[in-house]
Amino acid sequence: MKREERKQAIVDLLIEKRVVDLDDLAERFFVSRMTVHRDLDDLEQAGLLRKVRGGATIEPGTRFESDFSIRELQETGAKRAIAKAALDEVEPGMSVMINDGSMAALLGTMLVEKRPLTVITNNAAVLEALKTARDITLMAPGGIYSAKFNAYLGLLAEEALAGLSADLAFISAPAVSGGVAYHMDEAVVRAKRAMMGAARRRCLLVNHRRFGRTALHRLAGVDAFEAVITDRTPPEDVAQALAEAGVALRVAPGEGTEAARMPG
Repeated sequence: MKREERKQAIVDLLIEKRVVDLDDLAERFFVSRMTVHRDLDDLEQAGLLRKVRGGATIEPGTRFESDFSIRELQETGAKRAIAKAALDEVEPGMSVMINDGSMAALLGTMLVEKRPLTVITNNAAVLEALKTARDITLMAPGGIYSAKFNAYLGLLAEEALAGLSADLAFISAPAVSGGVAYHMDEAVVRAKRAMMGAARRRCLLVNHRRFGRTALHRLAGVDAFEAVITDRTPPEDVAQALAEAGVALRVAPGEGTEAARMPG
C-alpha cells in the first residue's frame, strides 16, 4: 500500500472507530511503528487528528477539533435529528444566521423548506448548497477562508456580521459543561459571538456527545441563548443550568417520536 493510500485508510478507520492504536496500525499495514508515527504526524499537521499516547483520535480536545471534511461524515443521524428540530424554529420571511460547522451545514440544506428566507452565513457548505435556491436571499459576510472549518472568519466577517440585524441565529458548540459553551478556536469564537450579538433570538445546537467537555475558549454562558437543541437529554449539571437561566431545552425526537420540550 502506498503512503497516501495508507494515510487515507487511517482516516477511514478514525471516522469509523474515533480512535486508533499505534501497534494495531503497524500490524494492519505491515509497516514499522516509526512509519505509522510519520503517517500520524502528517495527518496531525493537516489538522485531521490529534496524537495521543499509543495512537491517535479525532475526538475533540481543549485545543483540537477535527477537520470539517471528517466531521461532516460523522454521526449524520444525530445531526439530522437536531437540524430537523432546529428547522421548527424557522418561519417563512425570517432572516436567519447560520454559523460554521457540519451540523449547521446540514441545517442549511433544509432551509429551502421554509422559504422565502434571508440566510446570512459564513459557512461555505451552506453558501454552496443555497447559492442557486429560489426565494432565498443569501448573504455572505466575507473574510478569510479556513479550510479546517470550511468557513469564512476574521475581522472582515466579524464587522460585516455586527452590522446586521437578524431574527434568529443558530450557533453550534463542540463543548458544553455546566452552564458554559466552549470552542477551541479564537477566530471561530469571535464570528459566533458576532452572530449572537446581531440576532434577536439565539439557538444553541449541541450533539449530546459534546456535553461534559470543555475547550480553550469560553464562547458564552447558556443564558445567552433562548433555546438549546440537542439529541439526548443533557447531564444534570447542564439541565440545571438551563432551568436556572430560563432557557428552553428541546431534545430532538428519534424516529417515530415527537420532540420533547422543557420550557424555561
